[in-house]
Amino acid sequence: MSAEKIVIALGGNALQSGNGPATAEAQLEVVKNTCSHIAKISDMGYEIGVVHGNGPQVGRIVLASETAKDVTPPMPFDVCGAMSQGYIGYHIQQCLKFALKEKGKDMPVVTLATQVVVEAEDPAFKKPTKPIGPFYSEEEAKALESEKGYTMKEDAGRGYRRVVASPIPKKIVEIDAVKKLWDSCVVITCGGGGIPVVEKEDGSLEGVAAVIDKDFAAELLAEEVNADTLMILTEVEKVAINFNKPDQKELDKMTYEDAVKYREEGHFPAGSMLPKVEAAMKFVKAFPDKKAIITSLDKALDALEGKTGTVITFK
Repeated sequence: MSAEKIVIALGGNALQSGNGPATAEAQLEVVKNTCSHIAKISDMGYEIGVVHGNGPQVGRIVLASETAKDVTPPMPFDVCGAMSQGYIGYHIQQCLKFALKEKGKDMPVVTLATQVVVEAEDPAFKKPTKPIGPFYSEEEAKALESEKGYTMKEDAGRGYRRVVASPIPKKIVEIDAVKKLWDSCVVITCGGGGIPVVEKEDGSLEGVAAVIDKDFAAELLAEEVNADTLMILTEVEKVAINFNKPDQKELDKMTYEDAVKYREEGHFPAGSMLPKVEAAMKFVKAFPDKKAIITSLDKALDALEGKTGTVITFK
């Protein structure tokens, strides 16, 4: 019997501590802990592929590039996304290779620079929703809107962040390479949701200013590699309705129909839990006999064993 395939989507808390400094050194320490959990999953015999976000990191890269514009030309947004994909992938592959080695698994870990096709006419370009970069106070946010023309939005009670377009991923350009690598490596791919590109009439690709949601990119990858499970790791152990309210209720299971109902009732905030739930919905609708799991990083293995997390199924 072949090993179960899992696509793991890592949230921001798996890459950077919300309380610590945003230095490369501090982020590397967070990634070391993250990779110890991923190595445990691999050690249990699962075949895994890893997708990660890049919201805070790409925002800081853009900020640094714009701040240094009088010294060196600023890089376009898609190039900044590629930069974040490279350095986050480097951190993960370095730490995961070591974590696997400690468990006696001499397995290659590779980061693949990945382009993901989006549609130029995607309505997301007219309605930015994806938070990037650091948090700001309301006063700072208003100043940035005035001075730089940014779109700033309050983010789940944690402060204000810049938001950019988050178009739906349509095609993973390097998917054939991913499939060839899958059987022999742990592949880190679609980093930051992938480098967003549009297809031109002549067949060439052109980068665009956007950040693809990593949960939707992970879902697309899970479909393409015929994964058994889509696992979305975030800060909370379970999905909840009435979140942060006196009648908050954590969910052990959720069917597609349940998810539709809760979504329509407004239980899942945009830019936070909503894309995670919608990605899970899309996966189980495409594969009614498979499942998606939403849980926290430290509970990932327990969730795979059915002990915790929110399991999303079609029926």
